[in-house]
Amino acid sequence: MHSTGNGEKVGLLGRQIECALLDRIIGAVRMGESRALVVHGAPGVGKSALLDYVRNSADGLRVLRAVGIESEMELPFATLHQLCVPLLDRLRNLPAPQRAALETVFGIRAGSAPDGFLIGLAVLSLLSDASEVCPLLCLVDDAQWMDRASAQALGFVARRLPAESVALVFGAREWAQDLLGLPELEVAGLGDAAADTLLTSVTHARLDQQIRDRIVAETDGNPLALLELPRGLTVTQLAGGFGLLHADTLPGRIEQSFLSRIEDLPEQTRLLLLIAAAEPVGDPALVWRAAGRLGVTPAAALAGGTDGLLSFDVRVTFRHPLVRSAVYRSATEEDRWAAHLALAEVTDPQVDPDRRAWHLASAAAEPDESVAAELERSAGRAQARGGLAAAAAFLQRSVALTVATARRADRAVAAADATLQAGDLDAARKFADIADRDARNEFQRARAQLVRSRIAFAADLDSQAPLMLLTAARRLEPFDRDLARETYLIAWGTAALLADADSLKAISQAMRALPAAMGTPRALDLVIEGCALLVTDGRAAAVPVLRRAVTALADLPARDVLKWGWVANGVSSAVWDDQAMRMTDGRAAEVVRAAGALTDLPFCLASLGMATTWTGDFTASAAIVAEADIIAAVTGVPLAPHVKLRLSALRGRSAEAEALIEEARAAGRSMGVAVAQWAAAVLYNGLGRYQQAMPAAQASTQIAEPWVSVWALPELIEAAARVGDEKVAHGALDRLADAAEPCDTDWAQGILARSRALLSDGAAADHLYREAIERLGRTQLRPELARAHLLYGEWLRRARQRIEARDQLRTAYEMFVSIGMEAFAERARHELLATGETVRKRAIEASSSDELTPQEKQVALLVRDGFSNPEVGTRLFLSPRTVEWHLRKIFTKLSITSRRQLRDALPQTSAATSTPSAAAPPGPRPNGDSAR
Repeated sequence: MHSTGNGEKVGLLGRQIECALLDRIIGAVRMGESRALVVHGAPGVGKSALLDYVRNSADGLRVLRAVGIESEMELPFATLHQLCVPLLDRLRNLPAPQRAALETVFGIRAGSAPDGFLIGLAVLSLLSDASEVCPLLCLVDDAQWMDRASAQALGFVARRLPAESVALVFGAREWAQDLLGLPELEVAGLGDAAADTLLTSVTHARLDQQIRDRIVAETDGNPLALLELPRGLTVTQLAGGFGLLHADTLPGRIEQSFLSRIEDLPEQTRLLLLIAAAEPVGDPALVWRAAGRLGVTPAAALAGGTDGLLSFDVRVTFRHPLVRSAVYRSATEEDRWAAHLALAEVTDPQVDPDRRAWHLASAAAEPDESVAAELERSAGRAQARGGLAAAAAFLQRSVALTVATARRADRAVAAADATLQAGDLDAARKFADIADRDARNEFQRARAQLVRSRIAFAADLDSQAPLMLLTAARRLEPFDRDLARETYLIAWGTAALLADADSLKAISQAMRALPAAMGTPRALDLVIEGCALLVTDGRAAAVPVLRRAVTALADLPARDVLKWGWVANGVSSAVWDDQAMRMTDGRAAEVVRAAGALTDLPFCLASLGMATTWTGDFTASAAIVAEADIIAAVTGVPLAPHVKLRLSALRGRSAEAEALIEEARAAGRSMGVAVAQWAAAVLYNGLGRYQQAMPAAQASTQIAEPWVSVWALPELIEAAARVGDEKVAHGALDRLADAAEPCDTDWAQGILARSRALLSDGAAADHLYREAIERLGRTQLRPELARAHLLYGEWLRRARQRIEARDQLRTAYEMFVSIGMEAFAERARHELLATGETVRKRAIEASSSDELTPQEKQVALLVRDGFSNPEVGTRLFLSPRTVEWHLRKIFTKLSITSRRQLRDALPQTSAATSTPSAAAPPGPRPNGDSAR
């Protein structure tokens, strides 16, 4: 065990096990590995001493250190800035978007708000780059007081260091939400023997054993409590136990111990301590300038010292964070106001306007419009830097200080909106209530209603959200036409997502009643009109408008993609345009990714993943699912397993698929149930279990939403035809014709011809099967084409045309095997055997690529498609070194040695080449053979 002096020996008393663990972390980092650890425990238990120990043990490592400060919790990226300041000279080594993100949040440059996870990726790259020169040890003490933006970024980094020579060690009183899931070390109080030794070292007097035992028991072996509680007590008080404190909590007892020392200090010294406690930066010059405004001089304040509670060096530091809180909380309200006002007056409004505004707010004894306006401006700056939590905090305080009721209503709406984006739904509701209460005109009330509606939608897709959004849209219409129309469309998308037939009809009727667009209709106008017609008048009436919308959406500005694009993505599906569907979904994912709107990215990836399953590129679909899952886990966005359901059903893996299906059914959400029943119908049709496929398909087609309920109709037709229920089959065919006939696309007409063939005989059936194969052969919908070959082959065999049947069935079988559709492949094989042909059962996708983990498969596919390691890292939130680490494992599993060989190990299907997510970005690509 290393030691740097008596203080550390005392702090590490009885900590052999903890020190051994920290030694192993240092050793691992020296060997090129990475580690993250949260050291947590009660205040004063010795966490800081352990962090000091690991710092002093880090020979050969570069140490970066930061400390969370309670008064800086609302200032975005304050802790991260402390940690990264020594590395700012390395920003030039980062990719341009990442460099710009850090420069923006650190105030080096002006810019729009970067996403929090782009910042996390930038910090990961920065640490990775620095660790190339020297292994890094990053220490963050008092992590419970980190600002939320820093906590999110550092938690993000700590989970993505599998191949970096970096250790991140946090010291915290309790778990921060953003550090959940990291390895932990709980630091408890000292054992009786060690606690007794420590107590003896500070009492210097013989204590009655019962009194000694009581002190150890009441402090629970907490080292700081053992050190601090006896101070200032007479031998008599200590020996008799009369001086023991009776606060309810250990922090309270420790603070009271500090307070007893503070009370004995001169008035000017106490005022100096208060100013230092209220000033979060620790700038000695700033503290002394503020002190001077209150008449505090160094000579008077430091004449008798500060009893070791405060020290002035490069920074002003307290003996312990609890000293700061004890000083601040014990001061009178008037003294706190005076300290903050003095600090505001000496804080440069040009250099640090946000901290000045916060001091002014803390100094305000009553509402003050000028301060409220300053806070509002600070909120705008915070939001531009990506600090949503800080923006919400500034706006919330601004609301409290606003004088005019109408102005308070406007600010309350803004506070509710920012608070909602920051993820605090309860607080958002509170400010929405304030906005509604203080509204002085209908526009303000309408905006409050809109925020309420969005909160309801964010809160687990509340079933009341569609009608709430409809009401908000109607109320907004007289005041802000565009905002109202966007709200109508979002209401429609919400109702469709919830499969709420009544709400969908009411919203569609309201949209139909909107005034016609002036001049040339915009994409928004066309989408609104087309979606409304789809419900009120049917697909035949809607398709001409929706086709125009598809064309307009190709050039939709990114701003609109980010606002309501998730609803518009369904337009191409509604008109059976598979190419536009992939292009629209792919562009939406790229726009959202480029904008750094990673909260929305999982949903866009889910849409793109679903579109990709139609092409039969299951490897690319699975990689998209894995990326969406990773981002959803990082952001905490719930993501329904719709693509997983579709993939597992098409693959025909019954155990895996049935487990997912039952889970989705049990969840009870209408859209989830619709997808689950559709997946069940596909699965059971593939397995030839038509009696189970038919009721599943019926259930899916009866759920009121515009997409899945239609896609399930061909499954119902096939299952009903096989079980001989012609009434059900013909009824489903009529519905499919209504949906597909108006759409002259190969997808629509191919599926319709295939379904009609199932219910036809003789030459008519033969002609329809051939038409289906011709139509679907012009698309990239390989699973649907393979199924057309299968159904035609089955029909030919039953018509005793065995030679012709073998050709169709062999084609189907080969396609199913190459795609990976196990159940359908086995169905085709059995049909081939029935024709008298001998066919060996082939393994589906029998390659070592199945050994890859989902993330390895993502990395492999992107590298195969020409992305460089930094580009892969940016897309998957990994550092380039981690990508390299994954590639080494991929090469081993695939028994290859170069990037070029990935093209043979993971061949790219013709469908995949046009899938936006799989396409390499423009520009030359390196052809190097190393993992790097």
